[in-house]
Amino acid sequence: MIKTTLKIDGMMCGMCESHVNDIVRKASPNVSKVKSSHRKGECSFVTDDEVDGNAVRSALEAMG
Repeated sequence: MIKTTLKIDGMMCGMCESHVNDIVRKASPNVSKVKSSHRKGECSFVTDDEVDGNAVRSALEAMG
């Protein structure tokens, strides 16, 4: 299992966290245990295999 933590700027509330979690799940279907924190400005998740970082980054950037 691989744990990945991403730094994310711009999350302001719990709803932002929920949107980020949904985007990460859609960008990489083998993701589990997704958790975002607007206070820490990060999102962490666990996968069995390497994650395509470009796909996740592109999906998050498209969100704004």
